[in-house]
Amino acid sequence: MPAIDCQSLTKYYGDVRGIEDVSFTVTEGEVFGFLGPNGAGKTTAIRTLLGFLSPTSGGATLLGYDVTDPTESLRARERIGYLPGDPGLDMDRTAEAFLDHQAALRGATRRDELVARFGLDESRRIGDLSRGNRQKVALVAAFMHEPNLLLLDEPTSGLDPLLQEAFAALVRERVDNGATVLLSSHVLGEVAALCDRVGVLRDGRLAAVESVEQLRSRGGKQVRLRVTEDVTREAFEVRGTMNLRVGETVSFTWTGEYDALVDLLSEFTVRDLEVVDAPLEEAFMTFYNGDIEKTAPTGRGEPARGQR
Repeated sequence: MPAIDCQSLTKYYGDVRGIEDVSFTVTEGEVFGFLGPNGAGKTTAIRTLLGFLSPTSGGATLLGYDVTDPTESLRARERIGYLPGDPGLDMDRTAEAFLDHQAALRGATRRDELVARFGLDESRRIGDLSRGNRQKVALVAAFMHEPNLLLLDEPTSGLDPLLQEAFAALVRERVDNGATVLLSSHVLGEVAALCDRVGVLRDGRLAAVESVEQLRSRGGKQVRLRVTEDVTREAFEVRGTMNLRVGETVSFTWTGEYDALVDLLSEFTVRDLEVVDAPLEEAFMTFYNGDIEKTAPTGRGEPARGQR
């Protein structure tokens, strides 16, 4: 039984599309990333999965519970840790009072450990905390009851680099203990470091579901060269070239066939040449520029391991 089974999930706000026909599964023990810019539909998808929004059509199960059934959705949430993109904490309460309330609802097996780990001062009023410290409160609340499934929406927002590392270590620990994670982020490095597979959301639709390595391969190669001849942009503006810069050095991202690249370069006297894998950012942008022919993703199959 998958931890998450999402089937043609659709949510419209009147005539405005939030998400449409989103289908994917997440197996137990997997870290699955939702990748996309703000407004792509990541938060809508998570809130609909949690039952906070009613789907326009389609459905899903979390830990085997039907999210469209209010009773089953409530039972699922007892075993889920949720970190919203905007936690919406009660600013007049202290961190201690807020966590006491959360503990009464779900338990708090690891509360003291996590408070110490993140260096959180529970005695302070939440409204007096910095954004980063408010995020610490939300993280402790999401993890302290050792949930079977974690749904994390932009979890490192406001955290400094050291705390981001502490968060990543915490995710790996929970997964090593059998938990499953759905992580929504626009931070590509975070996704690459933690996720087994990634679902790329584009304008509310799932553009692809694949491993991080498969996603990176879609970005092609980054090419930098110097040639003897004077060159113009037109000479390199051919099919397969993206992000072209022409100066003393010519650089571009190549998404075409290698033979075509060789043919292109053979027209010049090449003095220096560097060809490396394009960074993940380049692969991500191909989905939003529409430069790569895409097939409809199934969101199924075995997760690719070794990506964490």
